Amino acid sequence: MPSSQRQHLKMVEVSDLHFDHENPRLAEFGISHETPEEEILKILWEAMDVRELVQSMAASGFFPHEALIVTSEDNKNIVIEGNRRLAALKVILDADIGDDNGWDIPEIREDIKDSLRSVPVMFASRNESWRFLGFKHVNGAAKWTSFAKAKYIAHVHREYDQSLSDIARQIGDGFGTVKKLFHGLMVLEQADKSEVFKIDNRYNTRLAFSHLYTGLGYEGFRDYLGLSDESAELVDPVPKENLAHLGEVCTWLYGDKSANQAPAIRSQNPNLRQLNGILKNREAIQALKDSNDIESAFEFTRPSEAIFEESLLRAKRELHKAKSHLANGYDKSEGLLRTAGSIAELADSIYEEMDRLRTPKRKRERLKE
Repeated sequence: MPSSQRQHLKMVEVSDLHFDHENPRLAEFGISHETPEEEILKILWEAMDVRELVQSMAASGFFPHEALIVTSEDNKNIVIEGNRRLAALKVILDADIGDDNGWDIPEIREDIKDSLRSVPVMFASRNESWRFLGFKHVNGAAKWTSFAKAKYIAHVHREYDQSLSDIARQIGDGFGTVKKLFHGLMVLEQADKSEVFKIDNRYNTRLAFSHLYTGLGYEGFRDYLGLSDESAELVDPVPKENLAHLGEVCTWLYGDKSANQAPAIRSQNPNLRQLNGILKNREAIQALKDSNDIESAFEFTRPSEAIFEESLLRAKRELHKAKSHLANGYDKSEGLLRTAGSIAELADSIYEEMDRLRTPKRKRERLKE
């Protein structure tokens, strides 16, 4: 921490401290400057393990070497580093918060509560603090989510006129992470401002930014969106002629709340690589547009030989399962008997066709003779 910040260390009442509406960690939850602090506290509690901090403080108090970093804005003390700790403090000092929300708060001795009413604070501007925060949360041990990192990098780049290379150097990033995160955020913001996909219209409350950030490193994504290596630092990386494609990709990743359409991507593994394969295949793309079903659309990208073999082996396994339950599971209905007959006919038809394809015509004729 710079010496100029250490000189501003003082004790401040918790009641005089406020959450940071610009906290990058809260950005993926749609926080704005109009969001009530009570709502921010709920998000911190439910999504960021504040309860473990409450338990720690209840047992050991507040560690003085973990002073909050605070900036003065609009006549308020805004905590720009330590919002989780501030949430824990507020829950401990106001029993009604836990009761009103049904949270399980441990019993805390009054002497410990009294010791937590004022905490050590370092006063510093956002400009003075960004290197420390970037090192700690972007490239250090206490890492934010990828979206929080990207928002912070973009903020520093825009507000403090720092190049992406300088940001990377200042926070010790030697793997190109800063540029990749910034690139992903620019793609998402371009989708929003061009209105091919509105971020606030995503299906789920939490934004899985890592889906986009990771996907942009895949060939299928880059080709479908028309991205090049030179676009990494552009504010509008996607060519105008590919904006419709950008809207489709974002909708497959994040869904469409207004249309009640869930994301096609349910989990990054294996869905993201499946989508990458789909984006390389016209027939698969059309199938995904029609169905929003990632698995069925992905089938169009796979060789027929693989699909046929897997389907045949899966059918065999299912028939073995049916046979093992036949004695106690068959209710002697005619409908199920007819279904079994249809399966037998279909199996015979498949076998005959396989045999025809495998055995040359002349050999079949000789066998008949």
